[in-house]
Amino acid sequence: MPHFEKTPYTVPVYDLMHRPGEMRESDLDVAAPTKMGEGLTAVRVGSPVDIDLKIESLHDGLLVSAHVSATAEGECSRCLKPIAQSVEVDFAELFAYSEDEAFDYQVQDDHVDLEPVVRDAVVLSLPFQPVCRPDCPGLDPETGERVEDLVDYHPREVLDPRWSALSQLVSDTVPTDADAEAHGDPKPTD
Repeated sequence: MPHFEKTPYTVPVYDLMHRPGEMRESDLDVAAPTKMGEGLTAVRVGSPVDIDLKIESLHDGLLVSAHVSATAEGECSRCLKPIAQSVEVDFAELFAYSEDEAFDYQVQDDHVDLEPVVRDAVVLSLPFQPVCRPDCPGLDPETGERVEDLVDYHPREVLDPRWSALSQLVSDTVPTDADAEAHGDPKPTD
């Protein structure tokens, strides 16, 4: 087993080990030592991460349940405004006493390291395409300006070039006398 290194996310559990039925609740306030997330929003280094923790002793290991609160900062995927969003996520993981392939996490040197579990939970809860508000209009496709900053904005109607031949066909047709009679219109008089 590799040597265990203590981090801000490590919690001592000696008092709970091999005592099924024992439980402890605590709060863990951590300044994020590394950035969590690589997308448009992320929990930045040094941001506060609040972990409401409950550790229960079982026969095979320790069940760790937690509610994690943090703030993710970044930019809106539509208008590129800076945004800050609250991140609230829950998890429950078993930290096993033995190194068994059936368990992802182990108790090491009478401690549990919550960093990989917290990181996974937070990163997976971050939105893929965050927005500043649900009805964000985004950017003008031609000028790149924020639509909400433009006064009396009306998107320009762009004709698909694949239809340009049909528009010429429609403008080239002028109704004739035969067309008027076919439709039951009276014959124009001079």
